[in-house]
Amino acid sequence: MPDSIETTARVALSEVLPQELTPQAIDLDAELDHLGLTSLNKVLFLTSVCDRTQVGLHHFTEHDLAAMRTLGQVVEALSCHKEMS
Repeated sequence: MPDSIETTARVALSEVLPQELTPQAIDLDAELDHLGLTSLNKVLFLTSVCDRTQVGLHHFTEHDLAAMRTLGQVVEALSCHKEMS
């Protein structure tokens, strides 16, 4: 399950980044803001990846979303909630 969530998250992130990066080229530990992700694009990314993985965005508080600073943290958070579904 986490592998498909990771793949989905990588694709969704690559679609909103300002520079062209392949999904495979995105380091799980890279800070999202260092990749050039704006606040708006972070919201678009998180909304998209939640929709695609069928994990409701309602599971996350504003604090949870702010704490997701890397792709790896996003994948981990989504994986936890997907397993509960």
